[in-house]
Amino acid sequence: QVQLVESGGGSVQSGGSLRLSCAASGYTYSSYCMGWFRQAPGKEREGVAAIDSDGSTSYADSVKGRFTISQDNAKNTLYLQMNSLKPEDTAMYYCAAGPDIVVVTTEIYEYNYWGQGTQVTVSS
Repeated sequence: QVQLVESGGGSVQSGGSLRLSCAASGYTYSSYCMGWFRQAPGKEREGVAAIDSDGSTSYADSVKGRFTISQDNAKNTLYLQMNSLKPEDTAMYYCAAGPDIVVVTTEIYEYNYWGQGTQVTVSS
């Protein structure tokens, strides 16, 4: 079955950087659209970035210019490089896979499979 395992979260000060990874297994990785999402306490889960099999990307306005999504198809791994982190980036970050997505998107309902999440905490 599809498994997604996130890693790389942690605590950093404002302005710092982190790189999240998501190891995928149980399906043909390169055929799916992959995304990063986050959920802060008391808030709804929101899309952060997504990438499709052709390498096309989509970003939430709040992270454009600071976050970069990428993938290594040979390693079945998704990445999220996060720079210039702000306290408002504090959240649980999840990766997700969508096998039926035609156009790259960060719409949550388009994704079928989810990881357990990794916590990112940014202090001021």
